[in-house]
Order: sequence, then C-alpha cells, then structure tokens
Amino acid sequence: MADERDDARETRASLPLSIPSGDQTVWADASPLIAAACNDLQDGELVHGENFSLFAAMSALEIMDPKMDAGIESNGYRSVDEAIENGTAPLPLSSDSTVDVQCVIDIMDHLLACEATWHKGHSLAQTVFSCIYLLKIERTSAHVLLHSYCRIIRATCNAVISTVSDARTHEEEDLFTMAYGLPLKGEGDDKCLSILNSVEETISRQLRACKALNYKKKVLEDIDPLQANPDLEDGYCRALLCRIRFRKHFYHVLMCMRKSQGRGLELARKHIALCLSELSSIAKSQEFLRSNVCVSHQDDVEEGTTASGCQPVGFDASLNSRYSAPTPPRAIQILSWKRAIEYFEKLLHDLDIICSFSLEPMLEDVLHFVVQFQESQPDLVARAHLQLLLVQDGKLYGRDFFYDVISKAIALPSFARDPEFQKNEFVVQLIQLVVNLLKILCTNAAWQRRKLGKILQDWSLFSIQLELALKREFGDMLKALVDENVCLKVSKHLLTWAEEQTYWIAARFLMLGFKLELYSPNEYCMVYWYLYIILMRLLDKMQVRLSNRGDSRKKGKKKRDVSKDLTRDMIVSSPSCLLLKCYLSLSEGLAMMLAALHNESKVFEMPNVFNNEQERFIQHFELLQKAHVPDQISYFLFKESTKHALIPIIIKHNYFREAQRVSTSLKGSFSSDPQRMQELRQIEQVAEHNKIALNVINKVGTRDPSLIVSFEFTHHPVFAVAVVKRS
Repeated sequence: MADERDDARETRASLPLSIPSGDQTVWADASPLIAAACNDLQDGELVHGENFSLFAAMSALEIMDPKMDAGIESNGYRSVDEAIENGTAPLPLSSDSTVDVQCVIDIMDHLLACEATWHKGHSLAQTVFSCIYLLKIERTSAHVLLHSYCRIIRATCNAVISTVSDARTHEEEDLFTMAYGLPLKGEGDDKCLSILNSVEETISRQLRACKALNYKKKVLEDIDPLQANPDLEDGYCRALLCRIRFRKHFYHVLMCMRKSQGRGLELARKHIALCLSELSSIAKSQEFLRSNVCVSHQDDVEEGTTASGCQPVGFDASLNSRYSAPTPPRAIQILSWKRAIEYFEKLLHDLDIICSFSLEPMLEDVLHFVVQFQESQPDLVARAHLQLLLVQDGKLYGRDFFYDVISKAIALPSFARDPEFQKNEFVVQLIQLVVNLLKILCTNAAWQRRKLGKILQDWSLFSIQLELALKREFGDMLKALVDENVCLKVSKHLLTWAEEQTYWIAARFLMLGFKLELYSPNEYCMVYWYLYIILMRLLDKMQVRLSNRGDSRKKGKKKRDVSKDLTRDMIVSSPSCLLLKCYLSLSEGLAMMLAALHNESKVFEMPNVFNNEQERFIQHFELLQKAHVPDQISYFLFKESTKHALIPIIIKHNYFREAQRVSTSLKGSFSSDPQRMQELRQIEQVAEHNKIALNVINKVGTRDPSLIVSFEFTHHPVFAVAVVKRS
C-alpha cells in the first residue's frame, strides 16, 4: 500500500493541473496520462495495477465495446410505445397498397431470418421479438394479413420453446428458452390456423381471379385486389401464399411430432414435404420481388435479410436489449435471408429423418440411429424432438418399458420379467442409466462428450456393485421361482450387458475427441492405442452376450449334435461383431503405424513446454482411468506395447488389409442399409489409402529427410489417412 501511495503522489506531482473541491479532496487531471497510454498501447493491451488479477479481468467491462458496455447505444427507443409514437411500426404500413404488400413480405422474410438466428442460440428478445408488431399484436387486428402471420409466429415460438424446455437439451444454449416476460401467449392463439386458413383462401381466390382473361379490363366485383397494379398481382399473390403455407405446414409439423407414442410422425412427414416445397417457392420469389424494388434501397443478396433486399419496417433490435438478460446485451448478427432458408431446409430434413425411424424396441438399433443422426450435426430443435420421441413418460417411444427393451437386448428368460424382479435396486438403477444415456446422446457433441465422460463412472460403479451382489441380491429373491444357478446366470447376463455398454460409451467418448479436434497429431498414437484396447474389450463382451442369447434360445428345445466350435464361429461371424473387427483393425493399424514412424524417424515428436507425453496421457484418459475402463491400463503399458513397432512389421501384420477383407465380406449383410454401406465404404477408403502409404514409406525409407508424412481425416471423421509427400 505504501508503494501505491508513493506512486500516486508521483503521478499527481507530474500532472500540470489539480482541481480542488469543497470536501478537501484533490482531483488530478488524468488527460495527459490517458493520452500517453492511448499513443503507446496496441490493440488488446490495457493499463492495470499490480493487483489486477485474472479473476478481476473476467469480471471487467470493456468501455465502448457494444458486447460489454450496455450504455454505448443511447440512440434506441426506451419503450415500445415511444417507438410506435415515432412511426417505427406504422399501421397501415403505407398508403400505397402495392408498397404495403411489399412491406408485409419484407416483415415475413426478416422474421424468418430472426427465427433461424434464435434457433442458433441467440436471445428470443433480440431476434424474433425485436418485431414491434409482435410486441403489440393487438394493434395489427385491422391488418388481417399481418395479424394472422404474427399470430402463427407467436404460436410457433411457443411450441418450440415448449419442446426444448421439456427435452432439457438446451444447457449449452441457455438463452434459448428464456422468454423475459415477452407476450408468448395470447387469447386467440389457439385459433391462429383458422385465421391463417381464411387469409390463405382469400389470396388463393385472388390468384385464381388473376388468371381470368378479362382480369386487367374488369376486376371481379366480389374480389378486392391485394394492391393497385394489376401487372404485379399474380407475383405478389404467389409470394404471399408460399410464405403463409410454409408457416401453416411448419406449425403442423411441430404439433404432429409432439403426439405421444409417435402417432403423428407419418402425418408430420407429409407436412415436412409440403414445407420444403413452399421453401423452394419462397426462394424462387426473390427474382420477382427484387425486380419491383428501387435498386438503391436494396442490400447485398448474400447479406440481406429479405428477398427484396429492402430493410423491413417495424423492427428495433435494441428495444428489448436492456431486459433480455441480467448480463450486458449481446451484439447479434441476424442471419441472412438466404442462410435462413438453408437452415430451415436442413432442420426439416433432420426432422424427416427422425420421423422415418422405424420405432422398433431394439436398443442396439436405437443407439446406432442416434449416433448416425448426430453425424449430420443437427441443431437444438431437431435434437430436442428426437429426445422427446425416444423418452416419453419413462418409456421408449412412450410405449415400451425400458426393462422390456433391456430384456429383449439380453434375451432374458421369461421368469426374469417377474414384477418383483423388476423392482430390484440394481434393475431400477440400470434402467435409469439407459434413460440418461439416451438423453445425453441427443445433446451437441461437446456437451455429449463431457457428460459421457462423467457417466462412465456411474456405469463402472454399477458393474462393480452388481458383480459383488450377484448371489446375495438375486439368488435369495428368486430361489422360489427357479433354480439358484439359473438366477446366477441371469445376473451374469445383466453384468455382461452393462459392461458392454460401458465400453461402448468409452469408445464413443474417445471418438468424439477426434470430431471435436481435441487431439494433436503427436497424441494420435496413444488415442488409437487406447481405442484399440477399448474396442477389443467391447468385442469380447459382445461375443459373450451373443453366446448367452444363443444359449437362452436353445433352452427347452431338442438337443442337437452341434459342436461348440460351430456355435462360436457363428457368433464371431455376426455382422455387428465383424463391423467392430473392422474398427479394431483400423485402430491397431494406425496406432502401430504412428508408433513405427515415431520410433524410426521421430515423426510427431514435438516437445511441449507445458507438459510431457505421460502428463498428456493422464489428461486425455483421466475419466477413463477413474472409472477403471479398462482396468490395469497405464502409460507404461502403452510405451511397452509400442516401443518395438517398425514399418516392415506393420506391413507384415496387414492390419489395413484385414479391415478391407472383413468390410468386403459384410456388404451382403448390409446391402439393404444405405448408412451401413456408406460406413463400409469409408472403412475401405481409410484402409486402402493407409495400406498404400505404408508401402510408399517402406520403399522410400523413414530416415529419408525429404519424406513428409501427415494425417488427414478426409474419408472418416475418426480414422485418419496418412498422406506421404517428398519435400
């Protein structure tokens, strides 16, 4: 403190001017100091005292930054009423009926862009409800076209918020469901479709009247034109109809997909097809709308938020910014109209994929479907609908009890379906673990990986507790039902299945790290090695489960003279096991290939000033190590397993050729599954390119200084391809 006081006295002494005040406090003019700092500081630098810590920096506000300084924009309106009084949202929109229709279309387009921006995780208050007509929807009652559209927008937003809130997948987009007291519900919103249908019918009649031969000479007496220019009537009618119909069908999609037990999925697909058709018509209307607007008022096609390129009336982005959150308002860039259409097209395609799922109570198929669905990186709204479809009222699809689904996956005997057995603590815990797993798989990739790493310990702990309580918990309870040995066998089936799921989660956890680009090239070797260990254990548990299922199916049947070796071969040759073998070969091949390059030419041996290789091993696999998945795996075992790897040895083992051979044999089994066939093609491409790269490296020699080897994910998001070049 003494040093700070001395510094302060020196600063005051050097300043040319001091300003005395009445309370004996001496103020110093800091202008010269600030001017000197401004001349000397570079972008990103700041003046701070010695006690200014990182914690203080996180709580600091940057003055004059629109993202941080809430008071920088002082030119906005302070209330909706003030904005209306100043003519920001006029009604009617224009005294010229042609301009009025054009303005309504601009509002529709900008609302579409705002809605897409909101879906991307921004605040509802600063996007959709930046529209003053939505904030004061009762004002629009005299303008039937605008009023009906505002009603359907508000009802749609309410439906989406309800879906995302019920699914609880929005932790990473916490602003999405926050309404901040906005008027999301109102009297008459339940009749929004009937009002919109009435408006649609009126415009449709007008469009039919446009086609009459005598329309330009004499307008039909019972139909009022939309606007005054007969030459533009047809184009404006079509532009309005496709926008109104898209809104109607999109609302139907949301309603149908919320029906319990998937009853509305078939109808939802029909409305999705109609939505996509109307979106195509909306995109085609751009040429007409831009041709009838003054060029000087148009924005760039790629950046504009309307088809016409004009700025819409009735919007003020800063109006709700003060009330949108307890933190400073965000600086939001509204998506362009073109990108908004692309967003809704992708959203509808994702929803169509969900609706086309077969809804069979096969847990293995469900997990595969969710993982494949996540490959397209669906946004929050689609993922929320998927989760609500999978888990309804504690049941799969709202109709199948999860215990029955698990029993079917393990092929448990009929006595294990006794109500008393299902009430067992371990059974209840296993069901909850499965439900949580499905919910986690519906979140985005980053959140999903974080959660999967945490629930690994839950699954591992469950397996340990079940193993310790096999006889104590299940044997005593079921002695009256069946033989004790059978009880023990059922318990072991549950244990094997739980361990299989644990290794499946661990493999998913490691693979997501590649998709999120969490690993550096010099860490690929250890990750592929660990993945190989996980997949090997997963394959063992899968084969045991399939063997148990085969035994249970044979029970009660006439004994046949079938050797155990033949049964084992049938299990090993099952499509699911063979596909896993492909990934096993790729993982082992890549791990050994990278280890050989490191051993022979020190490729990817990049020193890190922050931590060494062992510390990075611990950091990447800490959650797996804590869960003992698998047990007795360490950094020293990794080094011991890879220290003798050499390129000629890798070529001799033919890891990649084995992956090619197995994937080729699987094509007949998956010929009716396009996704699986695509998966096999990716495996073949990775194997083929790496096999060629190995041969080239072996021919040139790893010690050749001109040899450059890099790894790219061009054919598969998880398994890399070696690229060999000469400098």
